Amino acid sequence: MTVLIDPPNWPGPRGLLWSHLVSDASLEELHAFASRLGVPPRAFDRDHYDVPETVYDRAVGLGAEAVSSQTLVRRLIAAGLRRRRRAGS
Repeated sequence: MTVLIDPPNWPGPRGLLWSHLVSDASLEELHAFASRLGVPPRAFDRDHYDVPETVYDRAVGLGAEAVSSQTLVRRLIAAGLRRRRRAGS
């Protein structure tokens, strides 16, 4: 399993910091992991899930690899799973 999570550094709703949860293997693997973690489908955004800081430790405990944001993006691109937002979106 190669699910990755970056540190909760991104300000978001409810005054929490947020992380990105991705897979560098497949979106199916990512969706299955998010489901086990209890993350709702609405948290999925193109190629990742946005998860609050309150989920970070549990994600790592379930097997997500804690990596830097830069490493997360590099591995997502290398896997061919990066989906950029289209201009004007």
